[in-house]
Amino acid sequence: MTIQLLKYIVAVAEIGSITEAARQLHISQPSLSVAIKETENEIGFELFKRSRNGIALTKEGVEFLGYARQVIQEMDLLEDRFISNKSEKHRFCVSTQHYTFTANAFVEMVKNFGQERFEFIINETQTHQILEDVKNRFCDLGILYLCNKNETFLRKTMDEMGLVFTELFRARPHVFLRAEHPLAEKECVTLKDLTPYPRLNYLQGSYESADYSEELFSTEASEKIIRVSDRAAVVNLMIGLDGYTISSGIFPKFLQGESIVSVPLKEEEVMRIGYVLCKGQVLSELAAIYVEALKKFDPRET
Repeated sequence: MTIQLLKYIVAVAEIGSITEAARQLHISQPSLSVAIKETENEIGFELFKRSRNGIALTKEGVEFLGYARQVIQEMDLLEDRFISNKSEKHRFCVSTQHYTFTANAFVEMVKNFGQERFEFIINETQTHQILEDVKNRFCDLGILYLCNKNETFLRKTMDEMGLVFTELFRARPHVFLRAEHPLAEKECVTLKDLTPYPRLNYLQGSYESADYSEELFSTEASEKIIRVSDRAAVVNLMIGLDGYTISSGIFPKFLQGESIVSVPLKEEEVMRIGYVLCKGQVLSELAAIYVEALKKFDPRET
């Protein structure tokens, strides 16, 4: 098994097609298929399931891919340091739920890093995908929240995946609204107050459920629900349709100016926001810098 072969396997997994991966890698499709099959024979299990719709990683393949990425990254660092004589190229990746403060902390981390060569990734994604990214070591850490409703389920899921959650801070639920929204001037709002307005929820794909939801009280009945996949769409729908979303209330103004405000939600619940690592994993140097930047958004400190 060679580094080049590991790179082939990672490429196939990311592209989702052996034919397309072969084209991008500039090798023949039969050669790539044979290489993958020989690797599967060597390790004793299938990496991919084949079907008419393409290929997908097996459960064992997902775990293998995580280790393969680590090996490739370490080899790249080794080549840069001792063969190419380049300064070390640092990589950092965080997978997170859709929070503006995680982007804000990311900006601060990049500014503080100050090196010439790096590859930084911030991946705002679905809750289950965050757990998968951490488990497969695609990211250095994941950011999500626990609450009374989802904690039992998510802790059980994380335990089964070999993950551990570390709390950073707690936040009371708030409602994000456009600054001119009819409810924007209220000292606090209730779920009943929000009934006439569209509720904006982030999509969770095939894992759509209250346990994976990014929004508190997602099981509460609503006649108007809009599901979206990115934060920019949420902001546009808040402004254009008087929509709302329920979150932490932590909203750095420099990212959206004065167009969005947060109003306390008068309901009994607490968001415990924290990071997820594999069991036994320690924070990397950059991850530690990022976590310190996140702590500055602790509502108790502002």
